[in-house]
Parts: sequence; structure tokens; C-alpha cells
Amino acid sequence: MYYIVELGLLTGGLIVGLILGYFIKKILLKDVLSRSEKKAHTLLEDAKDKQREYLLEAKNTALQIIEDAKIEEKERRREMQDMQGRIEKRESMFDNKILEFESKQQKLSEHMEKLEAAKEEVKKIKEQQVAKLESVAQLSQQEAKDLLLHNVETSMKDELLGRIRKLENQASEDLEQRAKNMLAQVMQRVASSHTAESTTTIVTIPNEEMKGRIIGREGRNIKTVENLTGVEIIVDDTPDSIMVSGFSPIRRHLAKRVLDKLIVDGRIHPARIEEVVAQSKKELAMDIIKAGEDAAYEAGVVGLDPKLIQILGRLKYRTSYGQNQLRHALEVSHVSSMLAHELGANVAVCKKGGLLHDIGKALDHEVQGGHPEIGYDLMKKFGLPEEVAYMAIAHHEDQPKTIEGIIVKCGDAISGSRPGARKDSYENYIQRLEELEGVANSFEGIEKSYAIQAGREIRVFVTPEKIDDYSAKKLARDIANKIEAELKYPGEVKVTLIREMRITEYAR
Repeated sequence: MYYIVELGLLTGGLIVGLILGYFIKKILLKDVLSRSEKKAHTLLEDAKDKQREYLLEAKNTALQIIEDAKIEEKERRREMQDMQGRIEKRESMFDNKILEFESKQQKLSEHMEKLEAAKEEVKKIKEQQVAKLESVAQLSQQEAKDLLLHNVETSMKDELLGRIRKLENQASEDLEQRAKNMLAQVMQRVASSHTAESTTTIVTIPNEEMKGRIIGREGRNIKTVENLTGVEIIVDDTPDSIMVSGFSPIRRHLAKRVLDKLIVDGRIHPARIEEVVAQSKKELAMDIIKAGEDAAYEAGVVGLDPKLIQILGRLKYRTSYGQNQLRHALEVSHVSSMLAHELGANVAVCKKGGLLHDIGKALDHEVQGGHPEIGYDLMKKFGLPEEVAYMAIAHHEDQPKTIEGIIVKCGDAISGSRPGARKDSYENYIQRLEELEGVANSFEGIEKSYAIQAGREIRVFVTPEKIDDYSAKKLARDIANKIEAELKYPGEVKVTLIREMRITEYAR
């Protein structure tokens, strides 16, 4: 019973607690809800206040913009009114100018009419006066004019002719004297020595025993040198020297260089000779390039292509009438530049054209045609201007087209005509040797040919793959027949045709 009462009290207390908790919770929830509503109401009021502020600010901004626009519009209207006023003022001025111009034009027209009337009146009076004069003189106007001119011409003819003749003589004498003085000064400023080229070169040897070593067993050494260089080596009783003979200075120089190297080296046999010849050819090529560069530097000419400078250097071993062509080219360049300076012509064109005017002679043995045309084509090929390339042709024309061409032609004549500069007989001799080689080289299968013994012998080397032994005999006879038919020469010419088959193998 006790437990039942206690359980009943416990249950009653629990129910009371639940009811109290429910009411307490309800009160708390109501309080929270009340605070939330107040907070929401406060936020809503704040938002409304900010909205009112933003609307007020926007209205103020809009009003300010409208006010600014009105002010700007008012300013533009004022400017437009000012501009319209200026335009109206200008139109008014322009109308006044037009009225003034029309008034002046009308006055000018009236004045012109008066002038035309006065002119017609003067013309009538002049015609009347002329008619009266013609009737009095019994001559027409043209007849009187012709008579007057004839009388003046007759009375003044002798005096005029005398004055003209005197002026012509005085001008001619003055110009001739000035030209002589100018040429004399130029020639004195370029004074240089001249030495005619010879056809032989002396090689000094240390002793007489060296002659036998150079000749070699059965002459094989000397024949190898002659075949490879294209010259004739003369070994005679002259002490301590041997002679290299040939019309080409470059071949003689090559042979002398080869012999000097062999003498110093001491090893003289065909294989060594071939090595020395190949080495000497390379050195000679470098010497040619240096000669061209030195010539361009001395003449003061820049901007030339390296290949053109190399071709220019070959003129060091080319002669014309016994005159070294590279020295001749430098002389013409110096003389032409001085004359151009005195005469007011293009100094640069004369200097460069004078240096290169005979450049074709460096290739006239290899290229068909005359050296003026070869030189012109060569300079155009390397991009030189027309006025410079024309110098190659101008110095051989009777009447060059440009003043620079005339100057270079004069420089060429001055350089070639100075005492000791050239020898005609030597040039004819060289030409004969060149023609002799040209005839031999005109046949097919010829590898190279050398005119030796002062043109009394020509040695012809053929390509063994193209020419056999039987064809070699026939070719030698054909060359001899063509020389007899086309060339003029004293005595006889020996034709030696050489066919050599050389086979090289290596044992490893």
C-alpha cells in the first residue's frame, strides 16, 4: 500500500512537472517570438529609412544632372547665337565685296573698251603715217627694212668678221695653253719609272753541280718542269745561272719560284717537282690576290668584289706593248682622277673606271672577244654602275659619250705614250705567240699548249682518253697545216704533240 501511494505521488509529480514545463516553454517561446518580431520590425524600419535616403539622394542627383544639362544647353544656345551672328556678319561683308567687285569689273570693262578704241585709233594713225612714208620714199616697209639691214651688214661685215676671228683665235690659244698646262701638271704628279718587260728570267744557282741535278737523268727533271710550267729552261755555259724563257710572265714567275724552292730543298725528282709546282701555284694565287688588293688600296677604290680584285691582280702578270698592265691601270686611275678634279667631272667614276678600264685583258686569253667587251660584261656582272662599266668601252671609242669616258681615254693615252712605256715590237712578238697557242687550242682533245723557243716551237699536250696514237699523228699534221695557212712567221715552227698516259695505284 505504501508503494502504491508512493508510485501515485511520483506519477502525479511527473504530470505536474510536464504541465509546468509545457507552460514554461510556451512562455519562453512567446518571449523569443516577441523579441524576433521586434527585431524584424526594427530591421524593416531601418530598411525603409535607407530606402528613403537612397531615393532622396537619387532625386537630388537627377535634379543636379537636369540643372547641369540646362546650363550646358543654355551655353550652347549662346554659342550658336554668337556663331550665327558672325556668319550673318560675314555674309554681309561678302555681299559687299561682291558688289564692290562687280562695280570694279564694270569699270574695268569700260576702261578696256576705251583702250581698244584708242588702240584702233593709234593703229589707223600708224598705217596712215607708214603709207605717207612709203609714198615719200617710194619703198614698202619690208623693202626699207631689208635695205637698212643690208647697209648695216655691209658696213659692219669686215669689222664683225675680224672681231670673231680674233676672239676664236684668242679662245683657241687660251684653251690649248690651259690644256697643255693641265696635262703637264698631271703627268708630273704621276711621274713613275717604266721598264719594258723581257721574255727571259735569270735563276741564280749556288754551283755548277746544281745544273746537272736540275737537268736530271736523261733530262727528266728539266722536262718535267717545262711540261708543268709551260716555259723553256735554257742551261748553257753561263756561270752560276740558268735562264727561264717564255712569253707569259706568270709562267716564268711560276717556273722561277719552283726552281728556287727546288734548289733550296735539294730534292729534285719528278714527284717532288710536281709537289713544288702545286704549292707554288697556290702561293702565286695568293700573290695575285694581294697584288689586286694593293692596287685597289693605292688607287683609293673601295667596295670591289673579292673575285673582281683577284682578276685585277692577274694584270700584274699581263703586259701590253711591254708595259705592265697593273701599273698602267694604276697610272690611268691617278691621271684620270686628277683630270676629273680639274675639269669638274665625277672623280669617283674616273678613278674606278681608270683602274678597271683594261680588266678584260686579264681574261682575254680565256674568254672569246675583245678586251673592251669582256671588261664591260665583267664589270656589269659584278654589279658596277653603267657609268663605270662604260669606261672599258669608252677608252677605245673615237668619241666617248661622257666626259668621264673622254678623261679615261686621255689618261690611257698619257700612260701609254710616255717615253719608255711601251715597245711595239714586243707586243707584236707576244701577239704572235698567243696566236700560235690559239691555233693549237682550237682543236678538240687538246689539254694545254705552250709556245716556246721564241715561237719557233709549240708543245701540245692532248687528253689520252680522247686521242689515241694514230689520231695524235694526224692531229699534229693538222695543227701544222693550220699554222701554215693562217699565221705569218719567220723560218719554221716545230709542232711537238705529247700524249702521256699516267696511271697511279696505291699499295696498302
